[in-house]
Amino acid sequence: MTNFSLVGRTALVTGGSRGIGAAIVELFAANGCKVGYCQFGDDANAAILAAKLSDSGKSVAHTVCDVSKEDQVDQLAAWSRDALGSVDILVNCAGIGGDLLFEELTVDAFDRMIGVHLRGTFLVTRQFYPSMRDRGWGRIINFSSQLAYKGAPGQSHYCAAKAGIVGFTRALAYEAAPNGVTVNSIAPGPVETDMLMGLSDGWRAMKQAQLPIGRFGRVDEIAPTALLLASDSGSFYVGQTLSPNGGDVLL
Repeated sequence: MTNFSLVGRTALVTGGSRGIGAAIVELFAANGCKVGYCQFGDDANAAILAAKLSDSGKSVAHTVCDVSKEDQVDQLAAWSRDALGSVDILVNCAGIGGDLLFEELTVDAFDRMIGVHLRGTFLVTRQFYPSMRDRGWGRIINFSSQLAYKGAPGQSHYCAAKAGIVGFTRALAYEAAPNGVTVNSIAPGPVETDMLMGLSDGWRAMKQAQLPIGRFGRVDEIAPTALLLASDSGSFYVGQTLSPNGGDVLL
């Protein structure tokens, strides 16, 4: 029987104040989940989302965390224990964008991209996986990108980070599944978010022209994939990368 209910579950979503992360927070809460989320440099949107959910009677908490910083992730884990209790579902959605040709790519820009996406996914997962393992149930959902498979000009640092997340997901899935914890990832195509709008007009026009569906995606078209993987109906997905991408990559 199909069951997408998250009643009795608790989730933490990184990068949850806007875009895909916020859509996941709202969808999880609508399906009965207790939700917490973190963000970095987005206080206004975080407060708006919290007020919106609170007004509708949903249980939600939020905090600030740069997921690339080990000490801040340690603080996130301590905060979550107080604000949320045990976390059953972890969604690693924090991310940044950037459009730099390889010749323009600095070490700092490369390190920052890897730090937020790949290092951040590792640091946060390291904090929350052990308790899931010990309880014998958990869901870890990482965010990659269709560009991990396809590549794109001006995106070598981003593609490297996102490809690393796919490999991390597959490897950890082998270790986690025998302990009742599934680890999967989502690799969206281009979606109408602030990150996409921050890229050049030329890049966005080029990308839209490549899509068989002829348009960019919406955040509400991505969040249901996370709901599937978080729910009991997604229990047979192990080490997979699901890719709602409008046909940009036909996996």
